[in-house]
Amino acid sequence: MGTSVLLAAIVAWGTAGATIPQRAVAKQNEMFERYWGTTFEWKFDALPESGTVPKYRLPYSGYIYPDKAGGTSSALRKYDLAFNGGRMRATGYEEYDTTAFKKPTEQRAGLLGLRMKTVMETPNWHGHCNGWTAATIRHAEPVNSVRMNGVTFSPADIKALLAEIYIYNDIEHLAGLDWPMNAALLHVVLSNWIGRGAHPVGMEGMPGPEKWNYPIYSYSTDSAKRSSRQVEVKMNIAYAKDSNGEYQESPHIRRVRYFHYMLDLNDRGEITGGSFFNDSGALDMLWVPLQPKQGGAKGNEPGNPYVDVKKVLAVWRASVPEETRKQWLVFDPAPEDRAIAAADVTTLVPLQVVGAGRTILPAPATAPNPPSTLTGPSVPVRSLQTPEAAPASEAAPTGTNANGSESESTPPASNEANTGTTPGASGAAAESGATDSSATNSGAETGPPAENGEISHLPPATEGSESGPALEWHP
Repeated sequence: MGTSVLLAAIVAWGTAGATIPQRAVAKQNEMFERYWGTTFEWKFDALPESGTVPKYRLPYSGYIYPDKAGGTSSALRKYDLAFNGGRMRATGYEEYDTTAFKKPTEQRAGLLGLRMKTVMETPNWHGHCNGWTAATIRHAEPVNSVRMNGVTFSPADIKALLAEIYIYNDIEHLAGLDWPMNAALLHVVLSNWIGRGAHPVGMEGMPGPEKWNYPIYSYSTDSAKRSSRQVEVKMNIAYAKDSNGEYQESPHIRRVRYFHYMLDLNDRGEITGGSFFNDSGALDMLWVPLQPKQGGAKGNEPGNPYVDVKKVLAVWRASVPEETRKQWLVFDPAPEDRAIAAADVTTLVPLQVVGAGRTILPAPATAPNPPSTLTGPSVPVRSLQTPEAAPASEAAPTGTNANGSESESTPPASNEANTGTTPGASGAAAESGATDSSATNSGAETGPPAENGEISHLPPATEGSESGPALEWHP
């Protein structure tokens, strides 16, 4: 680490970061009580150092259905045949929606391309990545084909329909919309929702005009106390990346992002604020998807009015084994999807009827802390063991996609895509050559290597790998 960087780190240890706004504190408290029936935890020492979803709940890597490629029109043609009497109403609405949001784009013109002209066209990144992200958080992957009214819907078709019903559906903003994303909100939101509740969270990937959404399903932290009121934290998050097409059996493509920040505590040990170090990754927003509402109705006003949400969900339920659906714990579930097989759950259980009262199961016993991997001028407070190898089941399987072409064992990382201003907006399409290493800071994904006498980082992600460092599953 250079002298200037070290000096900046030393200065940061004595400088308070951005304070969490009181309205953000009130919102987190209210939401967690409403959906989980218990209090949101703010004390640093009471929050889990790591967390993940059960192995069966790994988000599948779905397709983002770029607007320039027609969005979900292919699956909607089947839907129109089955449920709209063959009239292409849902398909027509999708064709309009995928061409309605053109933006000025500079293009080269002239015989030699020496002049530039402005044309109106659909951005490459517009599509359904927020729809896929919401669907893979709320629903088990479809596994069986379903025949309805003489039309057969394959698992790939059903995943497309799920992405369609969620693209404009309401979400709960956890952080990053009404107030800037800061380190403290990142830490408390992930450690409460994933650490305490084993519930995936959607993220809008990087700040900027293009929006890319993915489901976060695991995190791991390393920390050291730098003063009585400050704790330095390094965090790796694991999230599912989109695939290069919709597969009948989706791959599980893991990507890892690294964060490095300082948290500010009050005299009760509660997190009150924080700030990111320069080598940290960044993200724009954290969110969770609500129960789907009918297109055109309140909570999904821009949604496709010719797609009946209840019929899509009925097709999905017919495609997934009942035992899987009944153990699929999700907040704000539809009445038909309330989980009943939660006896072995060792984390918090979201209320299956919102506002009905607490549903809390005992937390697992906490193992003794292993020796710290952090070094520096103060006493370390917590650290994690080196994660074990990733489960073999997370590798992207070789198979065929919805178009019948052979898939790669690791689909290319060029399909990063997303939505409009918020995950409830339109958007997503393949960004040419984009990968998740597009963070503005060169060390944002993995962090720089540790040097002698300085704080060590968590195991770095392997460049180009689908798995990155493994993060342990709950027992």
